[in-house]
Parts: sequence; C-alpha cells; structure tokens
Amino acid sequence: MSIFRTAESVSPKHPDKICDQISDAILDAHLAQDPDARVAIDVAGGHGTVFVTGEVTSLAQNIDVSAIVKRLAGDVEVIEHIAAQSTEIAAGVDIGGAGDQGIMVGYATSETPEMLPLEVVLARQLNQHIYTKWPYDGKTQVTLQDGNITSVVASFQHAPKSELSLLVSTWLNTQKLAKIGELDLHINPAGDWNVGGFDADAGLTGRKLIVDNYGPRVPIGGGAFSGKDPSKVDRSAAYMARRIAIDYLKKRDAKEVFVHLAYAIGYDQALEATVSIDGAQEQVAGYDLSPNGIITFLDLKRPIYEQTARYGHFGHSGLSWE
Repeated sequence: MSIFRTAESVSPKHPDKICDQISDAILDAHLAQDPDARVAIDVAGGHGTVFVTGEVTSLAQNIDVSAIVKRLAGDVEVIEHIAAQSTEIAAGVDIGGAGDQGIMVGYATSETPEMLPLEVVLARQLNQHIYTKWPYDGKTQVTLQDGNITSVVASFQHAPKSELSLLVSTWLNTQKLAKIGELDLHINPAGDWNVGGFDADAGLTGRKLIVDNYGPRVPIGGGAFSGKDPSKVDRSAAYMARRIAIDYLKKRDAKEVFVHLAYAIGYDQALEATVSIDGAQEQVAGYDLSPNGIITFLDLKRPIYEQTARYGHFGHSGLSWE
C-alpha cells in the first residue's frame, strides 16, 4: 500500500505571515531594551488596516509600533490597543511558573539534513526558491508517494504561469532530496494573479500553526509562537522539545523522535516529559525543564524572533534549539 505525505509552505508576504512578523518584530523591539519584557502581541490585518492588540509589561521606551507595522505591511492605517499583562497571570510567572497550561510537541527525523519531514523541507525550499525571483504573496505544496514527488502546487503573485512553470520544473530537476515520480503540476491553478497580501485577504497572528511547526504529519499541542516572550511555554517549551528531540535523535542514532512536554499555569515543573524514540517511550532525563531553566539554556531573552516568523520555527541553522 502506498504512503502519501503532503505539506505546504507560504511566503513571508502571505497575510498571516505578515501578521506573525509584525508580532515578533514588536517583541524584538521590547527585548532589545528590556530582556525581561512580558509581551503577548496579536495582529489582525487586511485591506488597508492593521489592528495590533495584546498585553505588554516592559521597561522599553519609545517603541514605534506604527513604524514596525508599516515596515512590514506597507502604507496601512494602524490601530493600536495594548494593555499591561494581567496581574494574576504575572503572579504565577514572577515566581518562575509557566505562563499558561499547555502541551508542546517536539520532533526530529533523520530523513533530511534539517531533521524535518521530507515533504516539509521540499515545500519550504521550493517556496524560498520562487520567492527569490518573485518576493510577493505565494504558496507551495508538495505531495510524496512512497517518498517520490508526485504532485506540486505553486501559486505566486506577479508570477506568469509560463515563467513560474519553468522555474518549478528547473528546481525539481536540480533538487537532490527526492526522486520524481509520475508528476502532476498545478502552477497558478486558479490563473495568474496580481492582487495579493493584505490587498486580497486578511491575516492573523498564529494562523499558520502547521507551517510553523512540522507539517501535517506531526501533531501539535500548544498554541502559536509569534508575539510571545519566552516566559510563555507555548513558545519556549516548544523550542526546548525540539532541542531534546534533536539530542535524542543524534545520541540514539534514531530515525524518528517525538517529545511531549506539558505544563500548568503558575507551576515550574513539567507535568509530562516523555520522549518516543522510534516508537519506544521513556522519560526525558538530564534537562532543566522549568521555564527559567529553558530560557537560560536556550538563551531566549534576545531579539531573535522576527526571523522565525518567516519560514517556520524549525530546521534553520543558527538557532539555539537547532
């Protein structure tokens, strides 16, 4: 029986990704001045207007939210409504506890150099390749059958179908990760398009969760990453789970590793810390999994997050959880 696997990637100019980048750019601006800033920023945008909301408790001064938004979204109206972090939530975080409950899943596989699923890597690499020529709104999607590429979808703003088809075909013939099967190409399948981004659609922070994680093959447990400072275990523990998965993959010479970490708000120890190594589960050992321990180990109080909002949070060199 054949095994099919499909994953998609979206460009940095996709409306949801613009919102993710704005959220993380605002976070970075605060962390640059105040590494202990508490930030939870959500952005909704579309059709000429961007709404920025959330909670910030920070010593940072003169953060120009409007300038950040316009750098990433262009000439738009900016509506800003940001409050301080809830004192009741802060009380639990101040003593080193998790900022919320949640279950975070980490993953690593030996099937690609990035230690990500093959279909995820292929969809992302194709998207990045197209984006270098047409840096606009766009999506790619790759389907594998028994590890062979059998279907490719590419829809990109301002990219004429004939030129985009040639670019995709050339890339397919030069990529080295997978063989090409009986191929079905869908290039701008709804027709060539020139209206994209916020002009065509609305966006929202955290709406591309599967793209941000490991693709549809791997379950996710926690919430979105973007706009959240590392006291939020949705982000920091997800990064730690990835780091643990990579460590176990390498030291056990495994093919596939899943890590599950679970937390309760205001409590500083993981309620679950398990690792499944090629299907065999055991307890995670040898790591400080408290929120403060994770932050220190991964050095997360730095303004490093805008870059993570562009092409997924995993599989990129230079990040401490990789």
